[in-house]
Amino acid sequence: MNIDTDLERIAAQERDLQFDRFDAADAWDLGCRLRAAAESRGVAVTVEIRMAGQTLFLSAMPGTTPANADWARRKRNVVELLGQSSYAVGLGLAREGTSLEDKQGLSLRDYATHGGSFPLRVAGVGCIGAITVSGLPQREDHSLIVAVLAERLGRPLAGLALDG
Repeated sequence: MNIDTDLERIAAQERDLQFDRFDAADAWDLGCRLRAAAESRGVAVTVEIRMAGQTLFLSAMPGTTPANADWARRKRNVVELLGQSSYAVGLGLAREGTSLEDKQGLSLRDYATHGGSFPLRVAGVGCIGAITVSGLPQREDHSLIVAVLAERLGRPLAGLALDG
C-alpha cells in the first residue's frame, strides 16, 4: 500500500461516486445492497447510512457486537465533520505523523480516522451524509462501500478500487 496512491484513488472515488439525487428509499436500497454484499462474502458488518444527521438505515448483522456500532459512530463523525472519507483522513494524518486529537483537539473516543465511512454526495450539492461499514479491517470496510457504490451508480470499479 502506498499512501499517496491510495489518497489519489480515494479522491477519485469521492469525485466519481456521487448520486444525482438521494432520499430515504435510496438509503434503504444502498443499505440492503451493502448487507447483501457482506453476506455474499461471508462476513458480518454493521451498516449505517445517515443523511443530514438522521439515520436512514442501520443494520447489525449476526456476528457483530455493540463495538461495531460504536466504531461506525466514530468513523461517521469524521465524515460528517470533514466531508471526506474516514480512510482518506486517516491516511493523510498518518502521512503527516499526527492525529485529529493533536491537530484539532478532537477526542479519539468520538472520532476514528479508520477506513469504513464514506461521504454521501449529491452532484451539485456536496456531502449530505455518510455511508458507514464496521466489522472488517479498515481497508476492507472502505473497499466494500466503494464496490457497492460503484455497482449502484453504474460506474466501473476498475480505476476506482484501491487494489485495481
